Amino acid sequence: MNEARLHDLYPWARLHALDYPIRLDELGDLLDEIHADHAAGDASPSLPKSSRFIGQSTDAAAVRRLIEQVAPSGATVLVTGESGTGKEVVARQIHELSGRKGPFVAVNCGAIPEHLLESELFGHERGAFTGAASTREGRFEQAKGGTFFLDEIGDMPAVMQVKLLRVLEERVIERVGGTQSIPVDVRLIAATHRDLPARIAAGKFREDLYYRLSVFPIEISPLRERAEDIEPLVHVFVKRMHATCGVQLDFAIDALEAMRNYRWPGNVRELANMIERLVVTKPNGLIGARDLPWPIVTPMADTDPSVVDARLAQSGQDVRLPEDGFDLRRYLADIEKSIIRDALEQCDGVVQHAAERLGIGRTTLVEKIRRYGLRD
Repeated sequence: MNEARLHDLYPWARLHALDYPIRLDELGDLLDEIHADHAAGDASPSLPKSSRFIGQSTDAAAVRRLIEQVAPSGATVLVTGESGTGKEVVARQIHELSGRKGPFVAVNCGAIPEHLLESELFGHERGAFTGAASTREGRFEQAKGGTFFLDEIGDMPAVMQVKLLRVLEERVIERVGGTQSIPVDVRLIAATHRDLPARIAAGKFREDLYYRLSVFPIEISPLRERAEDIEPLVHVFVKRMHATCGVQLDFAIDALEAMRNYRWPGNVRELANMIERLVVTKPNGLIGARDLPWPIVTPMADTDPSVVDARLAQSGQDVRLPEDGFDLRRYLADIEKSIIRDALEQCDGVVQHAAERLGIGRTTLVEKIRRYGLRD
C-alpha cells in the first residue's frame, strides 16, 4: 500500500509525516481530521446509541417530560446532578428533539487547561500567539445551527465566565487575536455537578451568568434515589453490549437485588462500566450476586466511616490477622488502587476533581496513578 493511500485510509498515519517541531495549528487541523474520521465510523446505524433518558421511576419520567417541553423552545438549559447521572444524555436528547439541523458539539470545561480554553471555545486568528500560523474556528462556530453543550460549567475560570456572558447576551464571539464580532447561531446547554449557588456565595461563579444559564433548569436525581431505574438500565446496557460485542449476559434475581441495594456513588456511569467489565470476566453467562464487584455485594462497602464503625460495634467483630498471615502492603495497595480508579471514573478522568474528592493533592494523585498504571 503506497503512502498516499495509507494516509487516506488512516489519517493518524499522517502524524509520522509531520515536520518536527510541529506547528500547533497544523497539529490541531490533523487532530480535527482524525476526530471527524472517528466520528464518521461511530455513526453506524447498527450501534444502538440511543440518547433517550432511560428509567421507569417518577424522577426519570419527570426529566423526560421536561426535555420534551424545552426541546423545541430554543431556551438555554442548565442540567444539574452528580457526576455520572446522565447530564450529557439529557443534552443530546434535547438536541435531537429540537429540530435544529446543525451538529451537537460538547466541551468539558474542566478537562481543558485554562490557557487553552478561550482558543478552544472561540477560535483564534493567524498570529494570535506563537504557533498560530492560520485562522482557526472555535467550538462555538463549529456548532453553527446546532447545539453547544458546555459540561462542568461550574469549573469555568472567572475570565471566561465574563466572555461567555457576552455570548449569551449578544450572540456574538470574538476569536483570540481578532477584533471582528462573529454572530453565532447556537442553542446553549450547560451542565454541572457542583452547587452553583454555593460557588456564587464563595465568589467563584458569577451570579448574572448563573441566571442567564438557568433559564430552564433540569435536575437529575442520583441513581441511589431511583433504584427502580436500575433494571431497565441494565437491560439497555446488556442489549448494547450484545449488539457491539456479540456477548449476551443474564442477571439472576439475587444480582439484581444486590444492585438495587447498592448506593452507586458513580451513578449510571458506574453501572455501565460494571456491565462492560462483566462482559470481559463473564462472557455469555448468568450473572449471580457473587459475580458482581465486591463493593456491591459487601455490606461494609458503605464509604461513611460512622456507618462502618456502628456496624462493627453492633456485630462485636474486629479485623483479625489470618493464621497463615498475608501481604499487608499488597492488600492496602489493592484497596487504594480500586478507590483511585473509582474516583477517576466518577470524575470523568479529571485528575483535579478526583484529588479533591479523595482529599489529597493533585501531584500526589498523579504519582499514584503513574505507580498503579491507571492511565494508558
